[in-house]
Order: sequence, then C-alpha cells, then structure tokens
Amino acid sequence: TGYLLWSNTGFLSFLNSISSPQHGIVLDAGSSRTTVYVYEWPAEKENNTGVVSQTYKCNVKGPGISSYGSNPQEIAKPIDDCIHKVKEKIPSHLHKSTPVYLGATAGMRLLRLQNETTANEVLESVHNYFTSQPFEFRGAQIITGQEEGVYGWITANYLMGNFLEKNIWRTWVHPRGAETTGELDLGGASTQISFIPEESMQSSNSTLQVQLYGYEYSVYTHSFQCYGRDEAEKRLLASLINKSTIDNPCYPQSYKTALTMKHLHGSLCTESLKPADYKPVQLVNVRGTGDPALCQEKVSLLFNFTACNGREDCSFNGVHQPKLKGKFVAFSGFYYTANALNLTGRFSLADFNSSMWSFCSQNWNQLPFMLPKFDEVYARSYCFSANYIYYLLVHGYKFNTETWPQIHFQKEVGNSSIAWSLGYMLSLTNMIPAESTLIWLPVHPSLFAGLLFFFTAVSLLCLIFLVYLCVLSRMQKNISHVDRVLAIE
Repeated sequence: TGYLLWSNTGFLSFLNSISSPQHGIVLDAGSSRTTVYVYEWPAEKENNTGVVSQTYKCNVKGPGISSYGSNPQEIAKPIDDCIHKVKEKIPSHLHKSTPVYLGATAGMRLLRLQNETTANEVLESVHNYFTSQPFEFRGAQIITGQEEGVYGWITANYLMGNFLEKNIWRTWVHPRGAETTGELDLGGASTQISFIPEESMQSSNSTLQVQLYGYEYSVYTHSFQCYGRDEAEKRLLASLINKSTIDNPCYPQSYKTALTMKHLHGSLCTESLKPADYKPVQLVNVRGTGDPALCQEKVSLLFNFTACNGREDCSFNGVHQPKLKGKFVAFSGFYYTANALNLTGRFSLADFNSSMWSFCSQNWNQLPFMLPKFDEVYARSYCFSANYIYYLLVHGYKFNTETWPQIHFQKEVGNSSIAWSLGYMLSLTNMIPAESTLIWLPVHPSLFAGLLFFFTAVSLLCLIFLVYLCVLSRMQKNISHVDRVLAIE
C-alpha cells in the first residue's frame, strides 16, 4: 500500500492570521502543455495544512516539456513569458520567500522510460532557468500516476468544501457528515480515476492513505499510461495505416491532412506498431470518413476488456477496480470534449450518445460554425475523444444509465481550476513553516461549542428567572396597594 501523509498537529486556530499571506507557484508540466499556477494562503495554517486559493493562471505557449528532448535549452523562453507575468502578480518583497515547484506528469514519465538521460537533461534545463529567477526554486520532479490521481482527488474535494467549512464563529472546521467526490482526469498521455470505495482496501497497490486536515482517507486511485487522449488517438491512427494512407472513421468527412511517421510512432505507446521500414520524416496522408458506427468499433479495440474475464471488480487490461461509489467530477479532457458537444455539468448518458452521434455525422466544413472555439487539431479529434470517453467510462469504469448522471463535467470551481496542481500545493504547504503566532482555543472546538451553548442556556434561564421575580414583585406591590385602599374604605 502506498502512503501519502500530511501531518496533523494541534487544533483549529480561533482567529484568522493578521500577517501577510504566503504565495506558492506550481508548474503543471503536462504532456501537451505547461500551465503555471499561482496560489496564496494565510500565513497561519489549519491543522498544519494551508487554506490555499488560486490567484493567477498562465498557459505556457508551445508543447509540453517532454517535447524538448532534442533541444532542452529551448524550454526557458516560453516559460519565461509566464514567469514575467507572475512576478507582477506577487509583491516584489515576497519573491525570495515564494517557493516554486515543477511537477511533470505522463509525458515526462514516458520520456524517462524511453531515454532517462534525455529526461534528466530536460529537468536540469528547468533547474538552470529558475536559478536565475528571484523565487525560491524547490525542484522539478516527475510525479507518479498515482500521485497525479490522488492530488486531483484532493483538489476536487477541497474546492467543493468536503474537507473544510467555516462555522458561525468564522473558524474552519471539518463538515459534519461530508461525503467525498471521486475524480476523473483525462490528460494527453494518461488518465486517472480516484475515489473512496465502499469497503477499505488496505492491501491493494491501488490504495493510498491520505491524511489531510486531521482526517485520514483511504483512496483508490489508478493511472492508465498511454490512455490519455493524445496517445490513444496516436494508437488508433497507427492501427489504421495502410501503406502510406489512413482512412479514419473518427475524423469528419472531407477532412484531409498529412502527418509524419514520427508523430505516429515517436512515442513508447505506439512503438509496438512501428513498421519495419520506419522513416521518421515520411508523410502519411490522412482522410476523414466520418463513420460513427465504424469509429466506435475501432475505438473499442484500444481497450482489452477480455482480460477482466467478466469480473465486476475489474476495469480493463486486467486492472482491479472496486465498485463505483458516490458522485464524480470529470475535468481536463473530459470537460473539453463534453463542452464541444454543447454539454456541461450533469446530463444523461442518452444525451451524451445522441450529441456524440450527431457531432460525428457532421462534415468538416460545418464544424467552425458549431464549436465555441475552433482549433483544427482539437476540432478534428472531438468525435474520437467522445467515443473514447464513452468506452472508457461505460465499458471500462462501469458507469451506466443510472450512475452516469452522478458525473459532473466541470472545468473549475469559482476562480480555481480543477487540476492536480492545487492538491500538490496543499501537500507542499506543510513544508512551509507558519509565520504568525498561533492563537489557540483553550479547549477543543467541539467542547468549546458545547460549553458556549451550556452557558448561553444558563444565562437565558437566569434572565427568565429575574424577569419572573420582577413580575412577581410588581404583582405583590399591586396587591398590597389594593389591600390598603380597601382598609381605608
């Protein structure tokens, strides 16, 4: 069993910190692009974990850092454009104390498997760039698929208030009876599913013990390498090659393009499909045929469902998965694909299938008028992505007509993006010491609340008793006055 622990010392602070907020910078180095996030949290922390919010986001131009394997020195310029903007967002006197972390995901995991020396050179180039910056660089690392999944799970639940909420005294407390939400993340090179199952799986290799804000969670999480949207599409295209042409039923009718063999076979995910006469610069002509039924058939072949032998506790490729439980949030590629089909939030499986079939039947010339934002590379692939998501969620993870509406296709909560980077930052804030002096309650918050209720009730009873005595005294005076009047008469 893996362990991902956050320390728990002390109780919740009674007052908010009065010192300056702290900042942290996280670079999410994905397979297709790098995103820079700026986070902020009070100098004081709750149960040793910062209450973090996103204040800025910048998308680095160009591909992910794993694409710079042949020229790692070129990484600095696109990153520098974003970092220059970040410098303006954080007060200059705080630059030296602001930590910077880079977390690389599936693209770099694949590059490391393919050529560890090249992967190290890429990370070293990132390190060299940040040594010339005013921030406190705390390293670039390649995180595991499990870490990526559980960090995404933490982000989703944190933003939805499942870990903390403010009580009537404006103090952060753990919500009573709060249920956690599962997460579904679809990146370019990998995809993750994370949730808390009905029964604990302490012995499972797919379980991480997470301790956060004083509570422990046993989270099932699994990451499927090569099952991200981009790598899955390359595997589909590679399987359809007929000499130097590809007829792709998942691309729209009338669409034509040319791709290099390196684009199709330059990844470990498609290495097994590489032809004997492989030439990296050779062009392959691709033609879209827009056949929804054939597209579904070809997409289904990307998964090995027979390896589960009909077991209910198995997703695909023989991977163990407990029964789904509760609500889920689907972000990244899941959200963008649903949005292209004009679907957001929660909707039925029937609506998804109907929109998918309609979209896949469109001619290429019609798509610019249908999509909110038209980009050729994404537009040509939405039909494939939709079919891929269907097979992944329904036949892989076992969502059905009843449980599908429990999935919320969502991009962000408030101003914060749903991404693993926030969960990453939440864990790393425990390494950053709190600055201000703690102001503690003399007792546990729940006991304090009970005592406050008790003394309030006693005070109210005393007040009622005093009012009663006053009324009784007034009544006695009135009676005495009446007696004197009668005596005089």
